[in-house]
Amino acid sequence: MALIKPMVRSNICINAHPIGCAKDTQNQIDWVLAQKAKKGIKSAKEGNSAAPKTVLVLGCSTGYGLASRITAAFEYGADTIGVSFEKEASETKGGTPGWYNNKKFDKVARSSGLKSTTFNMDAYSDECRQAVIDEVKKWGVKFDLVVYSLASPVRTDPDTKVLYKSVLKVIGKEYKGPALDIVGGTLVPDVVAPVAEGDDIANTVKVMGGEDWERWFKYLLDADVLAEGCKTVAYSYIGPSLSHAIYRDGTIGMAKKDLEERAKVIDKMLKKVNGSAYVSVNKGLITRSSSVIPVIGVYLGCLFKIQKAEGTHEGCKEQIERLFTERLYTADGKVPVDEEGRIRIDDWELRPETQAKVDQVMPKITQDNIAEMIDLEGVRKDFLNINGFDVDGVDYSKEITDMSAID
Repeated sequence: MALIKPMVRSNICINAHPIGCAKDTQNQIDWVLAQKAKKGIKSAKEGNSAAPKTVLVLGCSTGYGLASRITAAFEYGADTIGVSFEKEASETKGGTPGWYNNKKFDKVARSSGLKSTTFNMDAYSDECRQAVIDEVKKWGVKFDLVVYSLASPVRTDPDTKVLYKSVLKVIGKEYKGPALDIVGGTLVPDVVAPVAEGDDIANTVKVMGGEDWERWFKYLLDADVLAEGCKTVAYSYIGPSLSHAIYRDGTIGMAKKDLEERAKVIDKMLKKVNGSAYVSVNKGLITRSSSVIPVIGVYLGCLFKIQKAEGTHEGCKEQIERLFTERLYTADGKVPVDEEGRIRIDDWELRPETQAKVDQVMPKITQDNIAEMIDLEGVRKDFLNINGFDVDGVDYSKEITDMSAID
């Protein structure tokens, strides 16, 4: 028996709270169910012919991927197959947050009469692709939505078996900016981001770009498991100009640009089933990935404070629920996109009036005033929630007797 407290190293939480993760997943489900009731969203079984019926979520365990699966299942009544690669918990050893999230999702979905299968596998592998295809064929249905939300530091090429590693580096010249110690609440000035060298860019594109997304659709189309009109969406980020050097114009940004180009290729592939492929450019949020990027933490804390005052702040679940209801599944069936063919759900983040406020605040932030200038508590809560800590409705004074139990 033990009390579980967060263990944080360099803005990375290395443990998870089983009950907290499960409760956070349940809280998201409850919120989505409330939106369904509020907006009158009907499932296919309730007569909504436009609603997704069978959804595949690649990278389903946390963040935007988890929110996508929850929205598909609990707002639109879809049966879902999810894929993520997580460390499984045992009675004495904890698992990754995503393992607990998946376990809770499956339990609630099945108890609600929804089909739900989660594969704890490497989504980059052809073995995983075949497992998913076999499962959906066993169900006797086809996918009408595929969400691609994978983020990993490594990827093994299925053909060559070469392991590639992604890096977070700038391109061309050194970049220096402030970072945020999220838990400590301190400002770390002049953090230097390294410059990409050698094969850094190509390797990062190999891992985080769209090659694997495209490979998934070669397999899914060849297996004839895509429904007529199937949509697919992958997630990207652009952000404000102040972060472009470290993100949009850095190694990760090059990978995201490749993802956007691959969307056009996949869109052509999907014409075989009258389908379509999209990249959704989403808002910057505190995630397991973004929390370790210099300058991003300070910027997001500033943005959150401003948007909460404006009433325009959204987390993962709010972003994805709006993506589904106001972009992917509109009343007239049309998907609104920008001049590059991308869905823009970052529209509220990048409003000129919002960014003008950010530009005014960012240069004024110091160690002495950081707690007042940014939404430090909000950023910290989001960061801890990812790993099941500081979740509303959880009694953290209770000792955990079984690290694999969620209820």
